[in-house]
Amino acid sequence: MKEQIEEAVEYLTEKGFDAPEIGIILGTGMGKLVTHMEIQESLSYNHIPHFPASRVEFHKGKLHYGRLGGKTVIVMQGRFHLYEGYDLLQITFPVRVMHALGIKHLLISNAAGAINKQFKKGELMLLTDHINLQGGSPLAFKGVESFGERFVDMIAPYDKLLNKTLRQAAEKHNILLNEGVYASVVGPHLETRAEYRYLGIIGADAVGMSTVPEVIVANHLDLPCAAISILTDECDPENLSPINIPEIMMLAEKAEPSIIKIFTLTIKSL
Repeated sequence: MKEQIEEAVEYLTEKGFDAPEIGIILGTGMGKLVTHMEIQESLSYNHIPHFPASRVEFHKGKLHYGRLGGKTVIVMQGRFHLYEGYDLLQITFPVRVMHALGIKHLLISNAAGAINKQFKKGELMLLTDHINLQGGSPLAFKGVESFGERFVDMIAPYDKLLNKTLRQAAEKHNILLNEGVYASVVGPHLETRAEYRYLGIIGADAVGMSTVPEVIVANHLDLPCAAISILTDECDPENLSPINIPEIMMLAEKAEPSIIKIFTLTIKSL
C-alpha cells in the first residue's frame, strides 16, 4: 500500500495539490461547501491512481484543492462505503493520501439517523464518541505496523480541542449543535425496529454507514479529526415511517449551510 500512496501523492502533487493544511470529507447531500472555496484544482477520483470511484448517485466523486477560511484545504466531494463493495483499506486510502500530502487536521461530515429521541431531523450532532458495528477494522492487515502503532488507543477518537473549536463556531453562529455517540453500521439497508431499540440500549445517539473507518485511520496517523452529522431522520422504533430518500436529501441540503459556517469559522481558527 505504501507504493500506492506514493503514486497517488506524486500524481496529485504534479497536478498542483501542494501541501494542504486541512482535509475535509463531505457526506451524503453535502457538496455545496466547494462553492465557498477558492478552487485551484479539481480531479475526478477515477483519474487519481488507486483511488476508488464513488458508486453512489448523490456522491460527486471529486477531489478539490484550494483556499477556505484563509487556509489551504483538500476536499473530498463524496466518500466510499462498505455497502458499495469496497473494503476498509480502500475506503480509508484517501485519508492516508491526504495525510501524506501534509494535512494537519481532518474534518468529516455525514448524514445519520437520530436514535436519541431528544434530537430532531434537520439538526446537527457533533460526534463525541462512536460504536463500530461494521464488523472489521481498517488496521487489520499485514504490515500495519509500518504505518504506525498496531494497537491504537481509541479512548478519545475525536480531538477534544478541535471539538471545542467546532462548538465555539456553532455558538458564534447561533447554530444548535447536539453532541452524541455515532454508531456505524454496514448498510445499505436501514435498521429494523429491534435494531433501533438495540442501538439505543448500547448508547448510540445516531446511526450511519460511514465515518468510523476514516476516524480510526486518522487516529492511527495521529491526525486530529472531528465529525458532524446532519440528522436526516428520526429512528423511533415505535413511530417509524418508510424511508424517504428525497426528504433525506432535502434535509441534508437544508442543513448544509450550517455545517459550512461551522467548518469555515473553525478552519479560520486553526
